[in-house]
Amino acid sequence: MKILIYGTDCPKCRKMEEVVKQRLAELGHPTDIEKITDMREIIDAGVMYTPALSIDGKVVVTGRVPSADELEELMS
Repeated sequence: MKILIYGTDCPKCRKMEEVVKQRLAELGHPTDIEKITDMREIIDAGVMYTPALSIDGKVVVTGRVPSADELEELMS
């Protein structure tokens, strides 16, 4: 599973990274998380609102931090 987090160093972006890492650890997924902060890359990915989460090449959440339960569903 490839996970990308798009965003700057805003509070919501930091929270997204924290929540994703915590949920992955709880689920036992040995997945690396890549954080994309370059605005050109964010725009090229079609992301209009940050933070955004991409799983296996598909942007699944934008503009908010998902709940732990929602993350589990998205990762299954």
